[in-house]
Amino acid sequence: MKIRILGPLEAESDGVRAVPTAAKTRQILALLALNPGQLVPVSALWEEVWGPTPPPSANATFQTYILRLRRVLATALGGPDGTGSARQLLATGHGGYLLRIAEEDVDAFGFQRAARAGHEAFTDGDSELASRLLRQALALWRGPALVDVRAGSALRVHVVALEESRLLATERRIDAELRLGRHSELLPELARLTKRHSTHERLYAQAMVAFYRSGRQAAAFDLYRGLRRRLIEDLGLEPAPQLQRLHQAMLAVDPRLDATAQGGPPTPTFDLYAA
Repeated sequence: MKIRILGPLEAESDGVRAVPTAAKTRQILALLALNPGQLVPVSALWEEVWGPTPPPSANATFQTYILRLRRVLATALGGPDGTGSARQLLATGHGGYLLRIAEEDVDAFGFQRAARAGHEAFTDGDSELASRLLRQALALWRGPALVDVRAGSALRVHVVALEESRLLATERRIDAELRLGRHSELLPELARLTKRHSTHERLYAQAMVAFYRSGRQAAAFDLYRGLRRRLIEDLGLEPAPQLQRLHQAMLAVDPRLDATAQGGPPTPTFDLYAA
């Protein structure tokens, strides 16, 4: 059974889909998939589905949800032993349930492995490898995580963590590609990202450097001024010191800004002027 959560929820076995249509059953499948091979207590599943105050009929209703989920799995597993296979796949444990799948069967864990390898390559100074690995990791995403699943308290925590990891992988991939001199190629993507994340200073630092190195210094200064205005108006804050020093370096035409393959340990773009 392969399950994908980096986008709409998808599950399949040998090409046969196994995604329930009912909202609460989808929540249960998603939470079990995010804990592959691990027992998830019934209390945690109840809280995901109903919040802190389950209804009086929770026990019987929950058993119905499990039965429906097993039926969907049995249909996908097929054959005369589909029902038995579904009970083995969605197993009952002491005080909970577990989905007998491996981390390799869930796309979120494949993303995390590839992203970790990409971060390590960047730290080791191999920008080419970092770019390739992080692009492979990010290619697993098909949209916002669990975009078509109503998330309770537990799923919200997982979704937020995954989206933060996705953004960090994107930032580090851009750092690697700026070091490789691909600033002009990155401009359209950075324009989209800064528009979507309108106060994200790390992305703005990357966009400023990309515009500056592409000979569009005025655009870099416009980005800084727009960000500063929003930070002051919305949060009552000045840009971070790193970003202020980056802006000053651009005004002073600091030659270090033109170096796309800096020697020494690799430095994220936001930290070029950390001190």
